[in-house]
Amino acid sequence: MSSFSRSAQQWATFARSWFVIDARMQPPGKIATMCSIRLQGKHKPIYHALSDCGDHVVVINTKQIAFSGNKWEQKVYSSHSGYPGGFKQVTAAQLHHKDPKAIVKLAVYGMLPRNLHRRTMMQRLHIFADDELPEDIRANLTEELPQPRKIPRKLSEYTQEEIDAFPRLWTPPEDYKMK
Repeated sequence: MSSFSRSAQQWATFARSWFVIDARMQPPGKIATMCSIRLQGKHKPIYHALSDCGDHVVVINTKQIAFSGNKWEQKVYSSHSGYPGGFKQVTAAQLHHKDPKAIVKLAVYGMLPRNLHRRTMMQRLHIFADDELPEDIRANLTEELPQPRKIPRKLSEYTQEEIDAFPRLWTPPEDYKMK
């Protein structure tokens, strides 16, 4: 009996799991750190830098990622073609409009170790702009990872009792006209 549980435990340790992460209203850096840990296999007790024991990671809703502050206009992604005058700079908003998956992909790529395993690990990263997944990937999913940041609620999601209970900083006079 104990050998059966031991073999099941070993299978669970060495098998490649499929994790899903919802990137809706999450910063790309937080999503990238969670992805890179799972892709490298650092969450497993058998992790070794030379062994390829990482899992598959599926990231959904990358179209709805969130940057803090003014990073949509201030963060710049650079590339060079190798030819003279081939230096290109693009803001995060422009890159996200062109390809909603690119920002998360670049963030994960930057957090993986710079060695020969990097390409193999990136092949196990599956990114989707929406929450619609292909049926073959949906059949493989084993676990959903929690979101690193709590999603703020919209004003329309609050009940009238919660709005009335919220402390007022200033009460306008009766003759005050709102613009």
